[in-house]
Amino acid sequence: MNWLRTTVLVLYTVIACAPLVWLGLTSLKPPADATSLTLKAIPLPGAEPDSVHTFAPTFAAYASLGTPPVSGVQSGFWQHCLTSVIIGLVSTAAAVALGTCTAYGFSRFRIAGAKDWLFFILSTRFLPPLAVVTPILIMYRHVDMQNSHIGLMLLYTVFNLSLAVWLMKGFIDDIPKAFEEAALIDGYSRVHAFFHIIIPQARTGMAVTAVFCLIAAWNEYGFALSLNPYEAKTVPVYFAGLQGNINGIPWPQVAAGALVFVAPIMVFTVLVRRHLLRGVTFGTIKQ
Repeated sequence: MNWLRTTVLVLYTVIACAPLVWLGLTSLKPPADATSLTLKAIPLPGAEPDSVHTFAPTFAAYASLGTPPVSGVQSGFWQHCLTSVIIGLVSTAAAVALGTCTAYGFSRFRIAGAKDWLFFILSTRFLPPLAVVTPILIMYRHVDMQNSHIGLMLLYTVFNLSLAVWLMKGFIDDIPKAFEEAALIDGYSRVHAFFHIIIPQARTGMAVTAVFCLIAAWNEYGFALSLNPYEAKTVPVYFAGLQGNINGIPWPQVAAGALVFVAPIMVFTVLVRRHLLRGVTFGTIKQ
């Protein structure tokens, strides 16, 4: 049955990598080939005179594409990519940190109405985000937080917090209380026991939670479009804005930018893959 397993894995790998391969090929095509009705899978210097001069690795070309000038400054892809990185990483770190502390409190202490509070935390994800975008936009305008990094950081942290709390509570519940009790007997304070006992044991759950929170913040479009349409614009909003380009949508540049945009998530997932694999099976296998 090894051959069957190998065949399935190979087919799955091909299917999973096909969109990325197509994006890579499209990023190297002339614009005419990228929008041609005739399939041209291999990016070769075309015979069309108007497209030969455009043949070049488009990874360097899309950075020059800009959005409408904001305060006299022409914003390019890299600026928006940096905005996405800052907002995504900060909101993910904040959600994981707050979620871990909150989950520890629910897991280790007796809290009046704990089940009701946990249900309330979970209920914040029942409504689709766009259902509350209008009141949030009104509130942000009152406190002058629209078109700012801190506005999206705070919003993504709040919306990812419920997911972080529920994921981390499951991991912390599986950490034996005897570890902390032994540390407290040895003279550790509750805070020291948390940082020296719980955090190292829960790093697998923190890695899994960080992956989901980062993906949610990285790909979010609705809030970013409504709250940051001009300044502090993220990459998904930037790509959507290219539809109004006077020369049409530059698909090679979009494909190259999409590859660059996907790369950090892929790298981060590969770096935490061991924790991710252990995290999704945590509690199902007894050693």
